[in-house]
Amino acid sequence: MGSKYTKRYTEEFKRDAIALVDSSGKTVTAVARELGISSESLRGWYRKAKADRGEGRSGDLTGAEREELRRLRKENREQQQTIEILKRATAFFVKENDR
Repeated sequence: MGSKYTKRYTEEFKRDAIALVDSSGKTVTAVARELGISSESLRGWYRKAKADRGEGRSGDLTGAEREELRRLRKENREQQQTIEILKRATAFFVKENDR
C-alpha cells in the first residue's frame, strides 16, 4: 500500500506526460521536472507504456499480461486452498472409517 502522502494521477495525465516525453525529445527526468512530478513515477509509466506498445525490454509485461498474471495467481491461491480443505476432509473421513 502507498503512503498517505502519495499523489494519485489520472490516466489522462499519465498519457499526456508520456506523450510529452515521446514528442519533445527531452529526457524523462527533464519532463518530470517541468511537470513537477517524480522522475521515477514518470519513468515507470513510460516503461509500462512502451511494453504495452511492444517496444519494451525483453521480459517486460504488457498491461494485459500483468492482469492475466494477477488473475492466474489469485486462481492458483484459491485452488491451493481447495486442495488443503480436501486433504483435511480426506484425512477426517479415513480416520472416521477406521473406527
